[in-house]
Amino acid sequence: MTPAGSLLEASALRKAYGSTPALDGADFSIHPGEVVAVMGPSGSGKSTLLHCLAGIIRPDSGSVRYGNRDLTELSDAGRSALRRADFGFVFQFGQLVPELTCVENVAMPLRLNGVKRKEAEVRSLEWLERLEVGEVAAKRPGEVSGGQGQRVAVARALAARPRVIFADEPTGALDSLNGERVMTLLTDAARDTNAAVVLVTHESRVAAYSDREVMVRDGVAQEMAGTV
Repeated sequence: MTPAGSLLEASALRKAYGSTPALDGADFSIHPGEVVAVMGPSGSGKSTLLHCLAGIIRPDSGSVRYGNRDLTELSDAGRSALRRADFGFVFQFGQLVPELTCVENVAMPLRLNGVKRKEAEVRSLEWLERLEVGEVAAKRPGEVSGGQGQRVAVARALAARPRVIFADEPTGALDSLNGERVMTLLTDAARDTNAAVVLVTHESRVAAYSDREVMVRDGVAQEMAGTV
């Protein structure tokens, strides 16, 4: 049964690539301000689950509800608009635009949502300062360290004040010290803004920052024993 008050919930998701099933009846839910770690071995379906929850791909069957909308029934343009307005993303390798400065990278989702350049950059600078990388604002991604770049990516995900943040192996390319700092900053900022975080990881030390853990195995998501 899906808990009352869920912000985002999925039911009976199925997705196959050719004859290979990636999801086989997966369920999921998350509340505002909650951090949920999605764990599982390689090929278990955890990244496919994240992509379905974020409206990046459509499941073959099942539903993904965000508020009063079913993402599976939205057009491609509708899902894109929702991702720009309400969802933030942090990927393993940051995926910053190399030609833009760090502050321009953070401002990009704001600009796409129609925020004027000056206001977007002021807000972006505030997030860079909060993520402890204000000094790299004028630099390009190739001029900063991996840890700094990933903090810029987190700032970009948070700048538009999304209601859900999707983080796919956000510390996978970092050493343990930088990884811990990124996770602390990400989860603290998300909880401060009451954003939910769907955190895909295979590392237990990263999952420890979550409120509860979900294990995906053979395309099915199950709550891990001992999590709240």
